[in-house]
Amino acid sequence: MARPAILVTGGATRIGARIVRRFAREGWQVVIHYRSSHDAAHDLARQLPSAETIRCDLADDDARKEMVLELAGKLGDWRCLVNSASIFRYDDMTALDPETNQKAMHVNAFAPAHLAQLFFAHAHSEDLRCVIDVTDMKVENPNPDFASYTMSKNALASTIVPMAIERRTSGHERDRVYGLAPGAILPSHDQDPEETEVSHRLNLLRRKTGADEIADAAWFLAGGALKSGSSLFVDSGQHLLQQDRDVIWLARDSGEQAR
Repeated sequence: MARPAILVTGGATRIGARIVRRFAREGWQVVIHYRSSHDAAHDLARQLPSAETIRCDLADDDARKEMVLELAGKLGDWRCLVNSASIFRYDDMTALDPETNQKAMHVNAFAPAHLAQLFFAHAHSEDLRCVIDVTDMKVENPNPDFASYTMSKNALASTIVPMAIERRTSGHERDRVYGLAPGAILPSHDQDPEETEVSHRLNLLRRKTGADEIADAAWFLAGGALKSGSSLFVDSGQHLLQQDRDVIWLARDSGEQAR
């Protein structure tokens, strides 16, 4: 019998790699997508019982389609797509960078929505099929930092409910579309370890949310237990706050004040 299969975009590093490991541990065939992380993708695949890698520039519309068609042609039980890859570059609401914005909107919003459409059109499975879009707690707790990134994640989040409705009304009630919104999980931008430790506790529970918690949430969602169109926030309550800046700078400001 074929193993159930999952494609994780950006699956070679960071949260994507944790999700890959979680599904591999459950006996799934994992497909690790990468663009430039060739060595990390292949090293990860070698560590897992049933894994393969695939390279694709998600900014290339034709390449995305070719990737899905290639995988659909050989994966007999392709159940899940996790859209984890994203561009995370700095600009802010006082100085939006056109190039950064264009790339972020294309790779972080249009590409995953397009991949979801292609997945539902071509992936084969007798079980339920599921798309999980990794968004960000910033869709509920925005601030002026990383403005283009935030815009793109809001754009992606706006596709989740409409796509879930389309699946249901077109007679595909077993298909699921979910959002998975992490908070501050891993070091980002130019953080040092001390700043990371402080910034990752700037949430309601004053605790660090682990990357494995995101992977566990993805595993839970892939089972289809929630209503399609739902989004799950895994951030120790960070999305319930109103933070005027990204936690990177909140941590730095608190450190400077303490000194």
